[in-house]
Amino acid sequence: MGSLLGGTGGGHGGLWWRPFESQKRQGRRSSKPSDSVDPTTGGGGYRFPLRQALTAGSLAFTGDTIAQLSERYRKRNADSDSGFSKEIMWMLCSNHDWLRALRMASYGFLLYGPGSYAWYQYLDRALPKQTVENLLLKVLLNQIVLGPSVVAVVFAWNNIWLGKLSELPNKYQKDAIPTLITGYKFWVPVSVLNFWWWCRFKPV
Repeated sequence: MGSLLGGTGGGHGGLWWRPFESQKRQGRRSSKPSDSVDPTTGGGGYRFPLRQALTAGSLAFTGDTIAQLSERYRKRNADSDSGFSKEIMWMLCSNHDWLRALRMASYGFLLYGPGSYAWYQYLDRALPKQTVENLLLKVLLNQIVLGPSVVAVVFAWNNIWLGKLSELPNKYQKDAIPTLITGYKFWVPVSVLNFWWWCRFKPV
């Protein structure tokens, strides 16, 4: 579950997707009307947010890789008092679970990236005024809506790919609340800073 906090997860999101909002808003001002039309649908239909998905997938892959290395390094230090060396680094990397990393990357690409992008689009439409009340409300909604949703979906995604869907209720019961609490410790202050920064410096 370390990857939830580092790369995808525990993470109730917040910091990653705001730059994409800025790019989209700037694009609206500088693009022609026809630029917003999806040629595959013949109108203003849905377009998969490829850039956001690629970024989320890359961050999820990186976060899970870091989490795996950290887990193995802590375990090795608990078993041995010897210092760090090239041999230890090779051992840590050679035992890497690439399928797990790719599974998390697919979650970021297919679910978290597009989902978070849509979520922040909705927040900006629902709470367009840049006031302290709206900032705090966005942070609150992030934690009570996006946070539990992320945890629920990523647990389900992993258990489906592992063929352990029947174990999902026990997984929720055992790990969901601790994961949320750990995520809150990091993402609440990050979300406050993120929304404050966006309100202060967002393009006019």
